[in-house]
Amino acid sequence: MKYIKNIEKPIQKIRFAVQIAFVILCIWIGIEFSQFISYLESNGLGEFHQRPPGAEGFLPISALMSVVYFIQTGQIHNVHPAGFFIFLAIVGVSLVFGKAFCSWMCPVGFISEMVGDFGDKIWKKLFKHRIRLPRFIDYPLRAIKYLLLAFFAFAIFSMTETALAFFLSDAYNIAADIKMFYFFAEISRFSLIVIGVLFLLSVVIRNFWCRYLCPYGALLGLIGFLSPNKIKRNAASCIDCGLCAKACPSFIKVDKIVTVRSDECTSCLNCVDACPVADTLEVKNIFGQKKVSKKIIAAGVVLIFIAITGIGMLTGHWHNKVSKEEYLFIHKHLNSIGHPTSPSEIKELNRSTEKGKAKAEE
Repeated sequence: MKYIKNIEKPIQKIRFAVQIAFVILCIWIGIEFSQFISYLESNGLGEFHQRPPGAEGFLPISALMSVVYFIQTGQIHNVHPAGFFIFLAIVGVSLVFGKAFCSWMCPVGFISEMVGDFGDKIWKKLFKHRIRLPRFIDYPLRAIKYLLLAFFAFAIFSMTETALAFFLSDAYNIAADIKMFYFFAEISRFSLIVIGVLFLLSVVIRNFWCRYLCPYGALLGLIGFLSPNKIKRNAASCIDCGLCAKACPSFIKVDKIVTVRSDECTSCLNCVDACPVADTLEVKNIFGQKKVSKKIIAAGVVLIFIAITGIGMLTGHWHNKVSKEEYLFIHKHLNSIGHPTSPSEIKELNRSTEKGKAKAEE
């Protein structure tokens, strides 16, 4: 006789708490960054507020370039060093616990989840089930994020050491987070329409952005294949209730497989919590087949992230080496700073930046 367990979801409460903590952290970083922008807008006459290094977590392309630069040279570039360690921390989480960053820490993933929950309530009332696109539409759409990832990866990995050094040191890269701030602070009507469309699509189709368009998620999904910790189903004790598949936000047919090996699995553990039979759906290490506690996963995700970013702080590779004077000059000429197209153009921009910095110091 199979033992029916009492279905409780304490791990989902813990996961929600971790998500909220990271959302609050992002809001705090945003407030500090806005204060830094206010200082720049005062042309250096207002109270100085230091730029928060955590803002570099929103520059994944620059971070990947820093990683490639480190592989080529063994040096951590000093323009966005925090982004380098944040990127490594996210990759480290994925190597151990799969695509867990997306469902435990990512603020966009959290918003997408909340919107998806709202949409599920609507469609379950209307149609008694969630809306899912048919395979012949779903698979091609899922390929979009991998095409975007391939484009960025090819562009970055094909760059030489010299080209990477030029780009990373360029005023455009230095000002990337400032430009991103103004993109949202002075958002255009077209951008608002795009965000509105994505929101509506996410209400209709759960996790639309994450499932079809996010290249970061695509990268973490691929890295997650290397994770030794996988969700496993004991077919002998399974009662084929299908609750695990219904609970999965990524539409994985957990009830039909023995080991979950999917690039869409975010290790949210909803399926494990939904299983009503004890010792039937568990996270196990593929090497020793030993059960991994859900609380160990929660602690592990957070500790890995803190440990790797902490290394950056303790080794002095957290705050960048860009001076206040250089930031003031770059901010003053922000509208004229465009994406560099060649090493010679980068050199010229760097020369003008250095001249402006020297004048500002005088």
